[in-house]
Amino acid sequence: MATDIKDTARAVEAAAIMRLLPARPRLLALGEPTHGEDTLLDLRNELFRQLVEEEGYRTIAIESDCMMGLVVDEYVTSGTGNLDEVMKHGFSHPDLGLGASAANRELVRWMRAHNDGRPASEQLRFAGFDGPLEITGAASPRQALTALHGYLAARVDADLLPCPGETLDRLLGTDDRWTNPAAMMDPAQSVGQSAEARELRLLADDLVALLDAQTPHLLAATSRDDWDRARLYGRTATGLLRYHYWMADTSPARMTRLCALRDSMMAANLLAIAEKGPVLVHAHNSHLQREKSTMQMWQGPVEWWSAGALVSARLGEGYAFVATALGTIRHRGVDTPPPDTVEGLLYALPEDRCVIDAPRLAAALGDTRPAHRVSPWFGYSPLDPAHLANSDGIVFVKDIPQAWRC
Repeated sequence: MATDIKDTARAVEAAAIMRLLPARPRLLALGEPTHGEDTLLDLRNELFRQLVEEEGYRTIAIESDCMMGLVVDEYVTSGTGNLDEVMKHGFSHPDLGLGASAANRELVRWMRAHNDGRPASEQLRFAGFDGPLEITGAASPRQALTALHGYLAARVDADLLPCPGETLDRLLGTDDRWTNPAAMMDPAQSVGQSAEARELRLLADDLVALLDAQTPHLLAATSRDDWDRARLYGRTATGLLRYHYWMADTSPARMTRLCALRDSMMAANLLAIAEKGPVLVHAHNSHLQREKSTMQMWQGPVEWWSAGALVSARLGEGYAFVATALGTIRHRGVDTPPPDTVEGLLYALPEDRCVIDAPRLAAALGDTRPAHRVSPWFGYSPLDPAHLANSDGIVFVKDIPQAWRC
């Protein structure tokens, strides 16, 4: 068995990953088992460059706010703004340090340099595919909803609009009503089921329906990029209003619904991004795996279908998932993995990092299922041995060095 595992190990290169797949997928998903480690983001950057140069990939999508991602995409395609401001305003999840990451900064810098002087058809694109959601709550739907209304108001007969912009402003009220962090723990603090929020859900639905009904006219009157952006506004506005509605829920299924809604928004964004060509997707393994995701929360355990599971069901072989597993993160207390775990088996290999054929590894293990590794640090999610056969590959990194920051 050890020989079989050693024989399936390859250098971490895009070509090695592509050889694991029957064809080039529209969405190639590279997972990570923890956030905030630039070693993994540097590896992602390297693979993206190779996919661009060798496989014709043109887009990267990461686990960041889809609306904020527009700031980054505008910069890498046109040079609008400056890099410092883009890193400050183009990434969400400040608790994860996405905007402060040197690796993310290098990705944006490289994409801008690559695009400089190239025609639009050859340019690289950047996308956030997460909803405007943070651990402590959700954004106001104002930005997405008013942007969608503004796009339509400038291009269709005013009589077709379900309401004037002033009505949206009145119903939305102040943004702090929506972003109140207390609402995550206390449903009574949420405005998501107020009379105003219910009316906004109906208006958002009507605006999206109008956008769909006017598609031929809108595509003739504006660019495809503008129309795609309006669709993003529509998905985000309706998704946020739905999310806020269930934040006000008091049933035991509340957190299961919220987790599922987040991944549903992710999946919808990924399917839209994939329409433009092959995409490298990077996010936590739990959002990209083909199985249900699970999490222990204050209300107890919850499980839901991940974005990867939803997209895989739609795209079939057009979706591929490569998980990342780690040996040690010693500065987090994650030491050498037990030898009877998947990570322990891979840690025994001589390579510092390698690509593993996951289905072949599962076959080599046969009925001898490895133990499930238990991490002493909540921020690292060990690889579930039961998921091996449903992953297309594994990127294994033996040791994560501590990042020293001045």
